[in-house]
Amino acid sequence: MDNIDIEEMFQSLGPITIKRMFGGKGIYHMGRILALEVDDEILLKADDASASQFEAAGARRWAYEGKKGKAVNMPYWSIPDDAFDDPDEMARWVRLAYEAALRSDK
Repeated sequence: MDNIDIEEMFQSLGPITIKRMFGGKGIYHMGRILALEVDDEILLKADDASASQFEAAGARRWAYEGKKGKAVNMPYWSIPDDAFDDPDEMARWVRLAYEAALRSDK
């Protein structure tokens, strides 16, 4: 996904910074990472306060294969399908991701 498309997805927050990382991209707002781009998919940050909302909307939690083939769950979720056709919905999910980033120590 190119940076212009990513910036458009996050425009409701204001300016974002995109940095290359681990073969993908990290997406930051006000110095906080709130999303990743991995294999042309945007994954939004969630935490204990917001993950259930992502799950209820049908989003998938990102996991990678760790040692001994065990899945390692990460605090990033796919964007619910409805958000791609509705800028207000996209703004809602992006805001949830930024709020999770603010609560995070990382």
